[in-house]
Amino acid sequence: MIHNLNFRLLAAFTVVIIVTIGAAFFLTYQNTRNEITQMGERLELNQNKSMQQELSRYFQIVNNWDSIQPFIEQWGQLYQRRIILTDNNNVVVADSDGQLLGSAYSDSLVDKEMAQIPISSTGQLLEIIIPHGQGKPWIASITSDTIGMLYVVHGDFPNINSTALQITYDSIGSYYLWGGLVAIVLAVLLAFLLSRRILAPVKSLINATRQFGRGNFSHRVEDKDRGELGELANSFNSMAKNLERNERLRRDMVADVAHELRTPLSNLKGYLEAINDGVVKPDEATIRSLNEEASSLSHLVADLQELSLADAGELKMTFQSENIKSLIQEAVDASQSKAAAKGLKLIAELPDELPALNIDAHRIKQVLYNLLDNSIAHTGKKGKITIKALEKTNLISVSVADTGKGIPSEDLPMIFERFYRVDKSRTRTTGGSGLGLTITKRLVEAHGGKISVESRPGKGSTFTFTLPVSSKISAAAT
Repeated sequence: MIHNLNFRLLAAFTVVIIVTIGAAFFLTYQNTRNEITQMGERLELNQNKSMQQELSRYFQIVNNWDSIQPFIEQWGQLYQRRIILTDNNNVVVADSDGQLLGSAYSDSLVDKEMAQIPISSTGQLLEIIIPHGQGKPWIASITSDTIGMLYVVHGDFPNINSTALQITYDSIGSYYLWGGLVAIVLAVLLAFLLSRRILAPVKSLINATRQFGRGNFSHRVEDKDRGELGELANSFNSMAKNLERNERLRRDMVADVAHELRTPLSNLKGYLEAINDGVVKPDEATIRSLNEEASSLSHLVADLQELSLADAGELKMTFQSENIKSLIQEAVDASQSKAAAKGLKLIAELPDELPALNIDAHRIKQVLYNLLDNSIAHTGKKGKITIKALEKTNLISVSVADTGKGIPSEDLPMIFERFYRVDKSRTRTTGGSGLGLTITKRLVEAHGGKISVESRPGKGSTFTFTLPVSSKISAAAT
């Protein structure tokens, strides 16, 4: 239950509501308490000034402090504070509690600090001294000789906290209570709606992952959200598309490998059975046929191993400064006999000078051989194959163009896929193993270059690859 998203949202909303209401109530309580304290201080100050004036008038009339005790006791009961009056000799002449009459006044005789209020014989207001700096003392504009000192307990509000709390609750407590209940109800509703809105794409993703676990890579997540969940759904669909494509390629590769191995193995088995049955004699021609089939198997296995290493980034390469013009010329010279056997014209159009490249000469010659063999295989008699090299900005561009039958536009995007061949009949004479162009692409990319193809059916094809002039491939890759 506690791990459920609905419960978590509801708990989060409830906590926020309680904290918000509690903080607002506490701030209101603190403000009320401060207001009560300030009001009490103002009330005390007014009471002090009132007693100061009344005692001055009393002394002016009576000219002594005789019979003042009843007034002090009455004020003590009225103001709920202890009040002590002393004469100029510091002798207590009145005490609201009636304990210190006739004795010399001392702070040690009273358990609470008291404000000192001088009494003027002329009725003028004098400075009120408040203990420990509580509040600001009221200062008279005129001073004169005093006829006594009034001591009053100052700032004693024992019930201020409970009073402030009671006032706060009575005034706004019910509003907070009902508001909190309404907010919690709204939070439950909002949590329910939000959880459904949020959980819908999440549940869809969970269902999709379960489908993936069962091997169904065609499942997609439908979500129209434009926020983060929408981006997550789009990323998931993109991943699913790639996984589906990789799975299809994996299955196709297994089928293609099985097909490529089946033909030479079947031929080998047929020859060996025929020899064993005495139908075919193990003469020179038969042995040559067996050797050709074994060579085909060996070549296919070598291509698969090389492609596997390239895909894993573990292809061993040795980079050093090489003359690309010389490598191209060597590849052309080596392919001349094969081209001549088909009646093809193979020419190289190279500039006088090309900058040296930091490349693996063996791998680049492998790229050139693969492209030239591909063009020779797909170009009819009396055709022409032209290889060119051009220096461009920070790179060398090498192209191999033929006048063959070309590649249909729908096949161009897959031309570098492993085992993909335009020849749907899959004949070994024109189709090869279907790995040459894939390996060529991996080798070019391993050098930091790119390869592309342009073709028009019936007009021929042009394969172009580029190599960076200032290649900075680290020695760790070698």
